[in-house]
Amino acid sequence: MNSTQTEQTAPAAHPNQFALLGQRRFAPFFWTQFAGAGNDNLFKFAFTVMVTYQLSVSWLPPSLAGLVIGALFTLPYLLFSATSGQLTDKWDKTRMFRLVKNLEIAIMLIAAWGFINAHVPVLLLCVFMMGLHSTLFGPVKFAYLPQVLNDRELTGGNGMVEMGTFVAILLGQVAGGLLVAVPQVGHTQVAIACVSVAVLGRICAQFIPHAPATDPNLVINWNPFTETWRNLKLAHEQPVVFRSLLGISWMWFFGAVFLSQFPSFAKEVLHGDEHVASLLLVIFSVGIGIGSLLCEVFSRRQVEIGLVPLGAIGMSVFAIDLFFATRSLPASELMGVGAFFAQHQHWRVMFDLGMLALSAGIYSVPMYALIQMRSQPTHRARIIAANNILNALFMIASAVLAGALLAAGCSIPQVFLITGIANALVALYVFLLVPEYLLRFVAWIITHFVYRFKVRGEENIPHDGPAVLVCNHVSFVDAILLMAASPRPIHFVMDHRIFKTPVLGWLFRLAKAIPVASQKEDPAVYQAAFSSAAQVLREGDLLAIFPEGGITSDGQLQPFKAGIMKILEQAHADGLEVPVVPMALGNLWGSYFSRIEVRGGKNVAMVKPLRRGWLNRVSLQAGPAVPSGEATPGLLQQRVAQLMQN
Repeated sequence: MNSTQTEQTAPAAHPNQFALLGQRRFAPFFWTQFAGAGNDNLFKFAFTVMVTYQLSVSWLPPSLAGLVIGALFTLPYLLFSATSGQLTDKWDKTRMFRLVKNLEIAIMLIAAWGFINAHVPVLLLCVFMMGLHSTLFGPVKFAYLPQVLNDRELTGGNGMVEMGTFVAILLGQVAGGLLVAVPQVGHTQVAIACVSVAVLGRICAQFIPHAPATDPNLVINWNPFTETWRNLKLAHEQPVVFRSLLGISWMWFFGAVFLSQFPSFAKEVLHGDEHVASLLLVIFSVGIGIGSLLCEVFSRRQVEIGLVPLGAIGMSVFAIDLFFATRSLPASELMGVGAFFAQHQHWRVMFDLGMLALSAGIYSVPMYALIQMRSQPTHRARIIAANNILNALFMIASAVLAGALLAAGCSIPQVFLITGIANALVALYVFLLVPEYLLRFVAWIITHFVYRFKVRGEENIPHDGPAVLVCNHVSFVDAILLMAASPRPIHFVMDHRIFKTPVLGWLFRLAKAIPVASQKEDPAVYQAAFSSAAQVLREGDLLAIFPEGGITSDGQLQPFKAGIMKILEQAHADGLEVPVVPMALGNLWGSYFSRIEVRGGKNVAMVKPLRRGWLNRVSLQAGPAVPSGEATPGLLQQRVAQLMQN
């Protein structure tokens, strides 16, 4: 069985993402990555505290310690991500998990000696080696998920991993700071803890089920520089995937600005002590975790990239408001957590920070899931490796630019303000460059805040390969509702007159929908439409058509025209087997976006916005696919009519 089949046949019977923790295909993996992320941060934070507060190292002053440790940890991502991606594609992923965990134990044994003997050079070497450990773990972590989870579990699985990672980071830093501060035995306790967590992670990895190699015949290119360039080119061949990589890397740029400034922000702006700085980290981590978990709830358990603009809006709004929330803070002496909570002005700051982080979680999880779903399984890990390289570059750029702004005289709140505005501009550019994000956001808004939308039979929409979707045409938003029901992008053949509709016409042009006119009305548009439809199917994508030829004027199903047969005949001539999926929209007639008869006998749409109240129940039902050789307009009309009755 190939990897694609494995992905589609993975068990799906669970009520929500938390139930995955009771399944062997996910639980051992989750706890393995949880232990790894926790140990990374336990080790790094304990070492940072040690060289900042407890040791006097002339060649590593406290002001540079955090920067040096962060740079050493990040360097392997730039050097070895490309090699790591190749190894993950070539080897069984379970083998990679166990190899990485064995390496972690070896590194932590060396680090234990370094802690006990307070040997800074050895610990710096271990920082670099733990960076290598994380570099090797990143591609296998994200390439494993789509191999064992199906499309409807992918968002929830990624949300759990993202939540677990930030909780582990938080717990690791808290544990490292507490353990290393214990007088006399602190260094020994850190040493024991680091080795113990590494061993625990290796035990968890032993129970991860086998995940076969996706490209076992791959020849490894050990040159990290040429392979890095090759990986970036490979990712660039899929524009939506590559731009999603850039979107995730921007999120790390954005987040790094805030995380790096927490200690100074707490002290200089909020007038809080180190415990207040830790509180900010807790709020940020919890916010990311909650946002990540909400993605499955908001997405109806599919890969819903319409959430990305929602997250981007939240990131900008709350980053900008964080600037305004700090403008009225009174000057004071350094205060602890109790005194910090006692001042009501600080509640707005904490709310902004928590909502900013929650928005970042909503922003990132669908992008990760999209990359996993749209990347070819044979080189998925190398695409993820390219993502890690870009993440590292963007985080370095973040540190440089934030430092430049501070050096130029900007305050920390002003840096946050500039970052929030920059995020809005970058998001707008990306969404216009990749309209699918914006279109699915509109679809998400309509199906959550205009209608109560229920989809049945979505399993009948093919997961891959070309297919034609045929549906009754009831309203001006039919295409948007179909778009919301499918995790795959759909190309629509639509009556050319709909493009004249304000706002909706602009959206359909943005979606590159195919305008069609009758042959009598405009022969050139007619021929161009069928040529474009044939190209969509040749590229293996979904094509949707409303065979009635126009929006119904009375709510009844109109006779299907013969255009569908011309599309299928061309597909047959191209050597394609194209299934036809009948679909039916229900309870949409009479709503704001459908036609209604007004005085004078005219049928018009989009008048009297609340004529059926708010949040009407509407549905979409997809039936079993009809083989292209059996499809006729009459049969397809009959199937759609039957679905309308259900």
